[in-house]
Amino acid sequence: MTYHDALAYLDSLVNFEKKSEYDYKKSVKLDRMRRFASFFDNPQKGITSIHVSGTKGKGSTASFINAILIEAGYTVGLYTSPHLFCFRERIRINGEPISENDVAYFINKLKPYVEAMKKKDEKPTYFEIATMMAFMYFKRQKVDFMVLEVGMGGRLDSTNVADSAVSVITPISFDHMDHLGTSLAEIAFEKCGVIKENAFVVSAPQYEEAKKVIIKTAHERNAPLSLVGVDVFFKISDAGIDGQTFNLVTQQEKYPSLKIKLLGDFQVENATLAVAAVEKLRSIGIVVDKTSIKKGLSNTEWPGRLQIISRNPTLIVDGAQDVNSAMRLKKSVQDHFRYKRLILVFGAMRGKDIEGISRQLTGFADVIIVTRSKSERAAQPVDIFEKILKYNKVIEIMTTESVSEALETAKEKAGPNDLILATGSLYIVAEAMSILRSAVTV
Repeated sequence: MTYHDALAYLDSLVNFEKKSEYDYKKSVKLDRMRRFASFFDNPQKGITSIHVSGTKGKGSTASFINAILIEAGYTVGLYTSPHLFCFRERIRINGEPISENDVAYFINKLKPYVEAMKKKDEKPTYFEIATMMAFMYFKRQKVDFMVLEVGMGGRLDSTNVADSAVSVITPISFDHMDHLGTSLAEIAFEKCGVIKENAFVVSAPQYEEAKKVIIKTAHERNAPLSLVGVDVFFKISDAGIDGQTFNLVTQQEKYPSLKIKLLGDFQVENATLAVAAVEKLRSIGIVVDKTSIKKGLSNTEWPGRLQIISRNPTLIVDGAQDVNSAMRLKKSVQDHFRYKRLILVFGAMRGKDIEGISRQLTGFADVIIVTRSKSERAAQPVDIFEKILKYNKVIEIMTTESVSEALETAKEKAGPNDLILATGSLYIVAEAMSILRSAVTV
């Protein structure tokens, strides 16, 4: 089996990342993942794991944790989703993606078991197979840690077969409401499914409704909880387009003048979560020194999140795909960038709160170019257009049928002092970055 054969086989499986209409709680079954893992002697067992759940900032937080542990001299497996450009990005050890040969090797090994389960009317999914591949690869490579980002929810997520020493809950907001629930309490219940008995929990600041669920779950599972803003505090001292500096005080230490490259105050919050999570490892005898924490944070990169990808005019991308992240994106753009006009390239996925996102983004854009990614879950531009018109009939707004057309139109309209922002989903971000990479290559 070649790498391309392996990807083709993966793509033949049910992939909920590409489907918007399905019954999540009936289709996603943790028991199936447990049975599947048992065929391979539970490779996820015996590896110290940090599990990152929440709505937004999971990938960035996981990346900060990963970088800190690598800087401290450990071998670290990082599992994230979705990928921007290449499947191999999802599974990394010390920053290096899994090789094409290893992807082919593990899919070839997993395939007979997948086919056997299909005959019993059990159908392992794309995400389950990818997760199992990560566990097997990390075990074979004898990693010291696994840093796992939840795919969706938490309670039923495939990654939840791992026994995490620390669970991290990033900000919880309204997203995937058709699958996880229509209230913050229901969504928080799913996210808190990663909290393990007698393990540690670190949470970002939360809306009161979500915070109550986190506190209750942690108490019921005898899981010591630390809350950013209550037990852990940060203060930004400097911020610009080249990065941010902040001071941090935890229950263990004081960290003056920490620096990160990532923009947006929410990224400082993510970095704070990462430090607090790493500190919890002290309770199991793992102490990471302050120098490693400082260097790890400063080295962290996470593409596609408030990232400048070209100049003249300046073009930035961000994967904001819900109301809360759109609100924070708006604030970060206004805080960090100076521009004459903002030209917004916007596309979203079906099932998202497009009206809510529109309320946040339309008010500060001078031109909106509505588009769609190549994903089969992408919302139609005309549908987005109609929702945007509800909130702003004054701005210049138009539709395009592809990200490349949208970017070309944006560049034609942009003056030297204007800012182009492409956002709405990671699919929009990935296509925009690929198009610009190709343009540079040519």
